[in-house]
Amino acid sequence: QVQLVESGGGLVQPGGSLRLSCAASGSIFSIIDMGWYRQAPGKLRELVAQITSGGTTDYGNSVKGRFTVSRDKAKNTMYLQMDSLELEDTAVYICGANWRRSGLPGKSWGQGTQVTVSS
Repeated sequence: QVQLVESGGGLVQPGGSLRLSCAASGSIFSIIDMGWYRQAPGKLRELVAQITSGGTTDYGNSVKGRFTVSRDKAKNTMYLQMDSLELEDTAVYICGANWRRSGLPGKSWGQGTQVTVSS
């Protein structure tokens, strides 16, 4: 199993920046990729950004050019640098990890951290 804990959310003005962190523990070696998702009230959960164990990244169209995902393997932590934040970025941001152990796939989720963009 993989456990995930997010931190770094908060209140920020439009145009501002925040950095989220996701600390992983447990069967770290089994992680295939990690990602940031978000869910706003009344909306479906959407993928914001993801990073593979090899460092390949991908982003949702709405955040391309504004958000940057990175991973520090030594600290077992994934980051999401969010710049030029917009009102529409307000959501609960959730860390997820896909892993495989004994040939079986699994997915772990963090508890989420609130990001509110407001003037």
